[in-house]
Amino acid sequence: MRRPARLVLTGILAMGALVSCAEEPATSGSGGGSGAVAFLMPDLASTRYEQYDAPLFKKRMGALCEECKVIYQNADSDASLQQQQANSAMAQGAKVIVLDPVDSDSASTIVQTAHSQGVKVIAYDRPVSKNPADFYVSFDNEAIGESIGRSLVGRLEKSGAKGGLLQVNGSPTDAAAGLIKKGIHTAIDDSGFELLAEYDTPDWSPEKAQQWTSGQIAQYPGRIAGVVAANDGTGGGAIAAFKGAELKVPPVTGNDAELAAVQRVVSGDQYNTVSKPIKTVAEAAAEAAHQLMEGEKPKAGSTLFDTPSQLFEPTVVTQENFEEVVFGPDGVFKTEEVCTRVYADDCRRLGIG
Repeated sequence: MRRPARLVLTGILAMGALVSCAEEPATSGSGGGSGAVAFLMPDLASTRYEQYDAPLFKKRMGALCEECKVIYQNADSDASLQQQQANSAMAQGAKVIVLDPVDSDSASTIVQTAHSQGVKVIAYDRPVSKNPADFYVSFDNEAIGESIGRSLVGRLEKSGAKGGLLQVNGSPTDAAAGLIKKGIHTAIDDSGFELLAEYDTPDWSPEKAQQWTSGQIAQYPGRIAGVVAANDGTGGGAIAAFKGAELKVPPVTGNDAELAAVQRVVSGDQYNTVSKPIKTVAEAAAEAAHQLMEGEKPKAGSTLFDTPSQLFEPTVVTQENFEEVVFGPDGVFKTEEVCTRVYADDCRRLGIG
């Protein structure tokens, strides 16, 4: 059995999924070279891509290469659109595509097309499961699943909870979701808590997660001790289902440390989330892209899906380590962003602020 993840303290405002946000990078930095690099993200269901990944990637790319142009687009969960965006980026002269695929299988076509034109591909966050990319930069997704699952089981054991679990997985077309799912099963299958039901959430949709959870609440009245949700969006959907049924919300997991989820952890509506070093990963992707543009090979620490990979391990966040992680040196939020008027009393209760 693998060990839980080590604790490591850890784009662009949306302008429409169909709009290319190509722009010149920052003028600071001393890197050489020129050209274009595409940064293609998968969906708008998670706010992290617009708020963190894209701007952090652009900033680091600008520091590495003053003359390089970053072409940013978001496919809004449309695999066909993402293929079009990749083709458009190559037509604009992209030498490297940093790709977070909508569909891990169909993205192999993007890789094949890019390689036929001499364009390098970095899989970002989610792997390309067929026709390997040139490099893969991500979090250890299996460790994420195992960590949030073990955290939840520990919470239920400590409280003496009785009943079973619901498991709300990510998109069935996302290979990273499959790794998170595998990690969750590692944590809960032998936990002693029965798995009542499990759901693969299309497009990571919070609304679909909410609808499914509502059905399970009706099917298993009074029997749900906790919910293992693969990310903050699906976790938020599960929480909304319990509130909609006017029931006490059981411990619910999450992943991504979105602002709304962080606030739910403060209030107690959500038991945990995962604080990912997005700055670290976005910058690592920019550095790998620059190296590939210069004809160099990025350094890999492992191999996943037959792809040289650089994986980072994130931190599970609960109320117990909240202030240390969320507001620590590598945190992405300020106290005033989290502890708004609605959450001020909750923050004071936790000794925050």
